[in-house]
Amino acid sequence: MNASKLRHVRTASLDVAYEESGPRGGASVVLLHGWPYDPRCYDGVVPPLVAAGCRVLVPYLRGFGPTRFLPAETPRSGQQAALGNDLLEVIDALAVERAILAGYDWGGRAACIVSALWPERVRGLLTVNGYNIQDIAGSGEPQDPAQERRYWYQWYFQTERGCAGLDLDRRAFCRLLWQLWSPNWTFDDATFARSAASFDNPDFVDVTIHSYRHRYGNAAGDPALEEIEKRLAAKPKIAAPTIALQGEADGVLPRELSERHSVFFTGPYQYRVLPRIGHNPPQEAPAIFAEAVLELVRTA
Repeated sequence: MNASKLRHVRTASLDVAYEESGPRGGASVVLLHGWPYDPRCYDGVVPPLVAAGCRVLVPYLRGFGPTRFLPAETPRSGQQAALGNDLLEVIDALAVERAILAGYDWGGRAACIVSALWPERVRGLLTVNGYNIQDIAGSGEPQDPAQERRYWYQWYFQTERGCAGLDLDRRAFCRLLWQLWSPNWTFDDATFARSAASFDNPDFVDVTIHSYRHRYGNAAGDPALEEIEKRLAAKPKIAAPTIALQGEADGVLPRELSERHSVFFTGPYQYRVLPRIGHNPPQEAPAIFAEAVLELVRTA
C-alpha cells in the first residue's frame, strides 16, 4: 500500500473518492483504473512518481469503492461519455489545469476521451491498448471468432441471466477475468481481496451492465451526455504526446487490435509491446508503467 490520502470531491452527479499523493505544486498525474480493478493497481506506480515530485491523483471510477452518485434519479450509466465527463469534472473540481493522464480499460477510455475532446487540459497521455474510444455505430460488425470468444462476458451481460450472475457472485466472476486476461500474472488472495472490496459498491452491477449494453446499442444513454457521445462518434483524433502500452499476453485485447491505432494520434506517438504482460500493466509491470509516465512528465 502507498501513503496516499483518501479524499472526496463533488462533481455534478457524483461524490468521487480519490487518493492523492505528492506535493500540490508538482506536475499533475491522474491514474485511472479499469474494470474490474480499482486504485490498488497503482500501488507500485505511485511511489516513484511521488519521488520524482509529481502530484498524483487516483480516482475511484463511478460504481467502484467509496464513489457514490448524488441525486438518486441520476442514471447509473457506464457509457463512455460518462467516464470521460467524470474525469473532466474531477480535474475541474480539483483546479488541475493540465495533467498527464494514464489509464487502461475503462480508465484508459476516459483518458483518451478527455485527450481527444479537451486537449488543452492534457500534457501527455499514457494509454493501454492504444485508442480506447468506442465505435458504437460499428459495434454490430462481427470480429474474428477468436476475438468473439474473448468477449464472451460482454455477450453474457446483454442478458438478464448475465446481470443476475454478476450480482450473485461478483468476486468470483471478476477473479476469473483477472486470470483469463493476465495469464502470466500470479496474484495472491490478499491482492485480489484488496481490490475486490471496491466491487461491493451498490452501483457496481448497474453501471457495469449499462456499460456493456450501451456500447452495443442495447441500452439508451444518459440524455445529459448525448452531445459528448455525438462528438465521440466522429472518432476524434488525439494530439497530445502519447505512449501506448500493449501487453503481449493480454487475454481480452490482443496486439493485433491495437498495433494499427497510430492513425488516431496526430502528435508524438510511441507504441510499446510488453512481453508476458496481460491486461493490467500498472499492476503487472509497475516500474515500466511508472517510467513511461515519467517520460511524459519530462518531455511532454
